Amino acid sequence: MSHFSQIKTQIRNLESLKSALTDLGMDWKEGPREVRGYQGQTCSAAIAIEQDNQYDIGFRWNGNEYELVADLQYWQQPLSVEGFLGKITQRYAYHTVVSTTADQGFQVAEQQRNADGSIRLVLQRWNG
Repeated sequence: MSHFSQIKTQIRNLESLKSALTDLGMDWKEGPREVRGYQGQTCSAAIAIEQDNQYDIGFRWNGNEYELVADLQYWQQPLSVEGFLGKITQRYAYHTVVSTTADQGFQVAEQQRNADGSIRLVLQRWNG
């Protein structure tokens, strides 16, 4: 019986996920890599984050999105799982917006972090 939990996300772009993890100072490894769990169990993931306790966190493609996989009994992060995913999702959304709009000719003109932690972006595109 597997001890791995799979937590759904809205993360579908691997490059934006990698950028988000880098922004947050996470030491991640690109896969496919084996994520280590209880009693030597492993599962394959596209991204692996090693924890000091030898149990890993991973993101694997489930056909629709990159879900978080981990043995939550051995979660060793400063934030809760929800807090961790919240931070990643915010940075992921930021990179997805900037990348998608850049493909359409926009660039970031202004960026502001609000007191509530949200980010305000002003984008501009020059028509010529």
